[in-house]
Amino acid sequence: MAILRFKPANLLQILQILFFFTLVSWSESSSDTNRVYSPCADAAVQKSDGFTFGIAFAARTSFFFNNSVQLLPCDRRLSLSSDNSQVAIFRPKVDEISLLTINTSNFFPDSYGGYMVAFAGRKYAARSPPAFVANNTFIVTSFTLVLEFKKGRLQNLYWKRDGCASCKGSSSFVCLNKQDCAIRTNNCKNRGGSVDCSLGIQLTFSGTDKHESVFNSWYEMQNLRQYSLYGLYSSLRDSLTSQYNKFF
Repeated sequence: MAILRFKPANLLQILQILFFFTLVSWSESSSDTNRVYSPCADAAVQKSDGFTFGIAFAARTSFFFNNSVQLLPCDRRLSLSSDNSQVAIFRPKVDEISLLTINTSNFFPDSYGGYMVAFAGRKYAARSPPAFVANNTFIVTSFTLVLEFKKGRLQNLYWKRDGCASCKGSSSFVCLNKQDCAIRTNNCKNRGGSVDCSLGIQLTFSGTDKHESVFNSWYEMQNLRQYSLYGLYSSLRDSLTSQYNKFF
């Protein structure tokens, strides 16, 4: 398992860097054959590689061209670079179950539209549907993102919901739209409360790599019968869930 932390940055600044420079902020492993570091470029990967993708934060309508067609956040036809938006870039290891975290101590998603889209690629572009993260009343802090590949090329990204199964019977959470467990924002540290409302995204892979080897991480997580990052990552339980138990 891998744990990665990045603070969101201005989308325009990030995309300018990625378009004009080679991103070398991650150390390269000798087994990592993927030299594509931009989330706005295509890559064909194998199991030992790193894979770069982005998550953009903005208003839901900002991800759609002419309010009808959802485009990749890299697409210049969108106005994300000039809109109120943020982006986080990640490079997890292919076919490992990873926990990606976004520190919300100085960043709150509802200030940037309250929705997020995961994306990667150019010609072989893929983007997830917009997922609700936060508004003035609620924030969803736990997500599961599945990256689906075919012969090493990304085909799809989608959010896996558990229908609020992970928070049933708990007064600490509110079930939104019968699919997401949310916390009241006034309980968050940067909103006057004492709970760390940093975002946690469980990441898994499905499909095949460029050698047609089957990815196993999604099936491994299914076998664990856990869809909440609080249950899956016991090593983080003290820093995440104990806060809820103490507060409530």
